Amino acid sequence: MQTLTVRHVTHYTYANPVTFQPHRLMLRPRDSHDLRLVGANISLFPHGNIRWMHDVFGNSVAVVDFLEPSNELKIESVLTLERYGLGGLDFEIEERATSYPFVYSPDDRIDLGRMLDPHHPDPHGELESWAKGFVAARSTDTMALLTDINNSIHKGFSYNLRFEEGTQPPLETLRLGTGSCRDFALLLIETARALGFGARFVTGYLYDPALDGGDSAVVGAGATHAWADIYLPGAGWVEFDPTNGTIAADNLIRVAVTRDPSQAVPVAGGFTGLTGDYLGMTVDVSVRCVRPEEPLAA
Repeated sequence: MQTLTVRHVTHYTYANPVTFQPHRLMLRPRDSHDLRLVGANISLFPHGNIRWMHDVFGNSVAVVDFLEPSNELKIESVLTLERYGLGGLDFEIEERATSYPFVYSPDDRIDLGRMLDPHHPDPHGELESWAKGFVAARSTDTMALLTDINNSIHKGFSYNLRFEEGTQPPLETLRLGTGSCRDFALLLIETARALGFGARFVTGYLYDPALDGGDSAVVGAGATHAWADIYLPGAGWVEFDPTNGTIAADNLIRVAVTRDPSQAVPVAGGFTGLTGDYLGMTVDVSVRCVRPEEPLAA
């Protein structure tokens, strides 16, 4: 078990005071067997009223109504978490699903629903052809197949920290050979769906042990991170991070899971003002390990 603190600051600036529309924040994870939320605090400038809800996926969402105009907006989230990792690929897949192809049970198919279906156009079958290229002529070991796809994205594509809004269509990522963590996660999800797997998008944070003096070569720390969950009977949802080529890694901090990346935006909202009022945005994320002698974040 590791105790971690996550500080996530989003700062917007404007040339003149503007009026803020309601903002939607996905910054608070849910307790689970592998992740315990010890403390959570959201600070706002200007002041706002926060109301909480669960979205259709069960994620914790804060909706903020700001009370006054301002020429800046600052949202700071501080989390203290206990992360319980598997310590390796310590899960069992049902025997019927250890070899690909396999068929999900009727109940699983109903519950997975749209997470089984590709969401992006593939008019000439480029993505499907790429996906099938990983499948052997005869039965293929399921984990070996998914590991191969995950590693191929990690090793064969160039990571690019993009600041543009949204996520690249998977065909664009495939053709360019480059993308952000969100782009890589979506490519893996759509590839898995093309092969009949249930897959979903995960947004959260990534802990880099190098920040606390450890050895690490992780990519994507210092910002929000994204990866994919793939559903395997017996094992459940298994985390695949194609940006770093890892599976069920202990340093992934899940905040929200969704069917599509567009549904997993950490901070979303608008403002009413004049053309040219918006000056820019900065995002600062830090994830640190709390030593036993250190006090926990407030």
